[in-house]
Amino acid sequence: QKLDEFEIRNSETAHFFCRLIPAQCPFERDICFFGHVLLHIPPMCKLNPFYEQLVGLRFKALCYLADVCGEDIAAYC
Repeated sequence: QKLDEFEIRNSETAHFFCRLIPAQCPFERDICFFGHVLLHIPPMCKLNPFYEQLVGLRFKALCYLADVCGEDIAAYC
C-alpha cells in the first residue's frame, strides 16, 4: 500500500520511475523457429502481488511528466 500512496513531486523522480519500471512485462516471450511461433511464455508479472502497484506508480510518473511538466512521454511508451 505504500506504493499506492507515493506521490510524484518532481520530474527527476518521475523520469527515474519511468526508466526503472518497464512498460511491458520483461518475461513475456515468443520462442520462434524459422519464423513460426513454437512457444509463447505468458507474462508472469501478473502473478507478482506488487505488479499492479508498480504499474500504477509508473502511470502516475507518466501523468506527472505529461500533465504537470508538459513533456513528451512518447519515449517511455
